[in-house]
Amino acid sequence: MLLRREKRFIVHVRLADGSEVVAHTNNSGSMLGCSEPGSPVWLSPADRPERKLKWTWELVAVGPAGVLVGINTALPNQLVQEGTEQGVISELQGYTRIRREVRYGAEGSRIDLLLDDEQRAASSLPSAWVEVKNVTLAEGGRARFPDAVTVRGRKHLRELEWCVRQGDRGVLVFVVQRADVHSVTAADDIDPDYGHALRRAVDNGVTVLAYRAQVTLEEVCLVESLPVCL
Repeated sequence: MLLRREKRFIVHVRLADGSEVVAHTNNSGSMLGCSEPGSPVWLSPADRPERKLKWTWELVAVGPAGVLVGINTALPNQLVQEGTEQGVISELQGYTRIRREVRYGAEGSRIDLLLDDEQRAASSLPSAWVEVKNVTLAEGGRARFPDAVTVRGRKHLRELEWCVRQGDRGVLVFVVQRADVHSVTAADDIDPDYGHALRRAVDNGVTVLAYRAQVTLEEVCLVESLPVCL
């Protein structure tokens, strides 16, 4: 059970045996609707023995129905890579190579995923620079992003526009780690500047995709495309 979130990266949790532990969360957003004290949560043991905090916050159950929400922001990049390799993300097929954390853009960024061909001279596909965003906020059956003001998110949109101007593909993928939504939209009431930047990016050729993940206690995997309503 979640006791409280301290600052951005620390949460206090009571385990099933009654003991209390301090866990790490890599989710730097507000986690609006996903960090209520008393919520059931699931942790994973740290994979590095030298890490100070021995637990990582992975899932939370929200609302009367106890919908499972994946809050680990390190997972969506892996999900998009796997979804691309397995053919789930139809819009990102045809590439022979996927690389992570490649420098790009005019503002010194690193892309989440770069899709290209090892024999690029023989390929007719432009490289795809893919930025991935984890979405946990939902209201009325619609997923919403962001859950806090994000200057960094607007920077990424500008960088994707830069990719398009260079003749490549700029792609933004929203990964929705919850089952109770049917579409994705911008949270204009939280960050109107991001909503404006997102619509401008689309107008300037950036592709925006959304995929929902099936979240269970055993696994998290991408299962279906969702419409993006701007």
